[in-house]
Amino acid sequence: MSFGEPHNPYGQQPPQAPQGQPGYGYPQQAPQGVPPQGGYAYPQQTPPAYPGGPGGYPGAQMEMPGGVKAARVILFILGGLQVVGAVLVLVGGALFAAAFSESSDSYGSSEADDALAFGGVFLFVITAVSLAFALWAILTGAKLGKGRGGVRASGIVYGSLLALFSGLGLLVNLVALGASSQTAVGGVFVSLLLNVVMVGLGVWIIVGLAKAGDYFRRPQY
Repeated sequence: MSFGEPHNPYGQQPPQAPQGQPGYGYPQQAPQGVPPQGGYAYPQQTPPAYPGGPGGYPGAQMEMPGGVKAARVILFILGGLQVVGAVLVLVGGALFAAAFSESSDSYGSSEADDALAFGGVFLFVITAVSLAFALWAILTGAKLGKGRGGVRASGIVYGSLLALFSGLGLLVNLVALGASSQTAVGGVFVSLLLNVVMVGLGVWIIVGLAKAGDYFRRPQY
């Protein structure tokens, strides 16, 4: 295609690119003080990193630490065992009360009736306390997945009370083991081992939750 002579004023002139604007296919020149961004006129910004989430991105789900997982499993197991124990105590108390009531009717003693009433109240209190501790452990374990600070404190308090009462039971068993006869050593020894296990589980809950501060302080989305 011919555009005519270059000095002919009536001839068609070839198109020229506008001044100050680069043609297509070439990166635009960045303003002074702004580093080039690989062909784009605006600098790209990286998202701010948050140290609590994996990958450094805000809102990323943080995996539950192993200590918290172990504490959660222990809480569920202890809660279930306490429910079973409360049911067994309730059933055993009912059977004992029925047998004791028949024996007291044959003698017609008012003292036996008072003892039966006291035993019933005592078993009711033990059952209620066991169910309350079981509910505490199960609810705390269920809410550990949300990772709130209040749930962490609840688990630590539960583990502390478990270790405290189990430690007191351990001391009582040691005293009873030294003063018991040969026939009662087996039962005391079993109770001693049970209290040792409970102390260890309580300490495990405390340590597992206390070391997971970053998990419980992470932002919730």
